[in-house]
Amino acid sequence: MFEVKDLYVSYGITPVLYGVNMEVKTGEMVALLGANGAGKSTLINTVLGMVRPSKGEIIFEGKNIVKLQPHQIVRLGIAQVPEARRIFPYMTVLDNLMVGAYNAGAWPQRKKNVEKVFEMFPILKERKNQDAGTLSGGEQQMLVIGRGLMSMPKLLMVDEPSLGLAPKVLEVVYETLAKLKDEKITTILSEQNAAQALMITNRAYIMENGRVVISGESSSLMDNERVKKAYLGI
Repeated sequence: MFEVKDLYVSYGITPVLYGVNMEVKTGEMVALLGANGAGKSTLINTVLGMVRPSKGEIIFEGKNIVKLQPHQIVRLGIAQVPEARRIFPYMTVLDNLMVGAYNAGAWPQRKKNVEKVFEMFPILKERKNQDAGTLSGGEQQMLVIGRGLMSMPKLLMVDEPSLGLAPKVLEVVYETLAKLKDEKITTILSEQNAAQALMITNRAYIMENGRVVISGESSSLMDNERVKKAYLGI
C-alpha cells in the first residue's frame, strides 16, 4: 500500500535522510522510532509533500507521489495527526472535528463519520459542545486523532503523540491508539517512546542520524539486545 524507496533528503547542502526504506501494508500499524533529531519528522514532512527529496520514491497505492503538492497528497487519502495536539482551543469539540472533513470526498460523509468518531471516543461526544481548550491533555489527543479520521484517510500518520504528556495521560493516549489498530486503520506512528509504541504496533523501523538502522516485527524488537539497551532502558 505504502512504500518509501531509497529516500534522500537535504536541507540546503546539509543531508538529513540517507537512503531510507520502509513499507506499510494495508491495515498495519507501523512504528517509526528514534530520538529527537533522528529524522522522523523530516520523513513525515517529505511524505506529505512539504519537503522535497533529492533522490528516491514514495509509492502510495502504486503511484509515486514525490512531485505532488500537499493538498494533492491529502486528496489521495494520506492524513497527519500533528504533534503537540494542535487544536483550535476556542472552537467546540464538534467544530474541531468538522474541520477534518474539509476535503470534497469526506464532507458529504461528515455526519456519519463524526458518529464513528464518537463511537470510538465516547468522551468526545459528551464534550462535543465544549471549547476544545477546556479538554484534558488525553482528551485533546483523542480529538486530534478523531479530526484526522474525519478526512477518511487510507493512511494516517500520527506524530509524537506522547510528547509532553504525564504518565497517566500517556496511558489513556495509547489506549486510544490501540483502538486504531483494532479498527485496522493503516497507521504510521512516529514516536520517541519506543516501549509504548512497540507494545501496540505490528512492525517498527528505528532511525538514527537519518538512517533506518533496525527494522522488524515489534514483538521481536522488544527482545533485541541493542533495542533493549538503547531504547527500552533495559
